[in-house]
Amino acid sequence: TVMALYQMINNGPIDRVFGAVKAGKESRIYWAKGKSGEDLAVKVYLTSSMEFKKSIRQYIQGDPRFRDSKDHRKLIYTWAQKEFKNLAQAHNAGVRVPKPIHVSQNILVMEFVGKGGEPAPTLKTLGEGVISAKICEKVMGMLEKLYRDAGLVHADLSEYNVMVHEGEVYFIDLGQAVLKTHPMADVFLGRDVGNLIRFFEKKGLNPPDPESVIKWLKRQ
Repeated sequence: TVMALYQMINNGPIDRVFGAVKAGKESRIYWAKGKSGEDLAVKVYLTSSMEFKKSIRQYIQGDPRFRDSKDHRKLIYTWAQKEFKNLAQAHNAGVRVPKPIHVSQNILVMEFVGKGGEPAPTLKTLGEGVISAKICEKVMGMLEKLYRDAGLVHADLSEYNVMVHEGEVYFIDLGQAVLKTHPMADVFLGRDVGNLIRFFEKKGLNPPDPESVIKWLKRQ
């Protein structure tokens, strides 16, 4: 991982890497600067997390774009490639996601959503009274673009991975996203929609019921 990062600094898009801005069981995200001084997010997937390896197979199996592997390190490398491709597919369809820039081994470089090394807040961390009907409407609009235009189901969508930056919403953490033709796509879509509707209801809003949203997404 360190050698791959050095290569990205010497011959790739990264100029400098600063401290971690997010740490979880699956990955660490670092704030970095690009060669032109732009802010970058460097996501390093942890190759040693056994729990992570067990959980990701369900999202790789059934996806014709990627192959499962019994080699744990190769599996994590495939996951990094999968998130890069999902981000590219979503971004090209007009979905607001961090623009993917480069991927190598278990390292993904993408646009930094935030300012000065401070990540934009998620729906979960936004202050009280900030969540509005307009935000809900924008989230549903991005969900429609992701499903209908990009042909993807996020498969882990909730208030924890929707960022709000300069009044716009961004979907993040798309590693587990699957094509809408995936055998489990409908199950994942129902879970995503249910998570979002429950969150907005808790915030005192009156969103449509999950069944109506799913019918709306799947309309011909």
